[in-house]
Amino acid sequence: MLHLPKNNNYHISITITMNIPANLKYTKDHEWVSLEGDVATVGITHFAQKELGDIVYVEVETLDQTLDKDEVFGTVEAVKTVSDLFLPLSGEIIEFNTGLEDAPELVNSDPYGDGWMIKVKVADLAEYETLLTAEGYKELIGA
Repeated sequence: MLHLPKNNNYHISITITMNIPANLKYTKDHEWVSLEGDVATVGITHFAQKELGDIVYVEVETLDQTLDKDEVFGTVEAVKTVSDLFLPLSGEIIEFNTGLEDAPELVNSDPYGDGWMIKVKVADLAEYETLLTAEGYKELIGA
């Protein structure tokens, strides 16, 4: 417990560091994207997993399907809620992180690493440039 003397004005500043890697792009729906050639890896951000709480299930039934940007590609289930997952780039879903079937909590513990969700063969690489930078995403969430 912090005890401060009475009748003195103190300014206490608390900085909360949000993990937002600069090498990724982001969406307003809190997905992150990394791009290698024409294949994008997609997951949800540290901010999103923190807001959702403990992740208990990730469902992606769109494997091998071609979807448009902003279409729902799956859902993430937390203890108290279920949220849709929106595709950040148009393309074919070519891989699902099967490690999440047995360990969905990886989304909480390592959202930018082992907690990735899907890989997408991107149909229009120009869409990547329309995504938010790390700085833009920080502004969006007020970090």
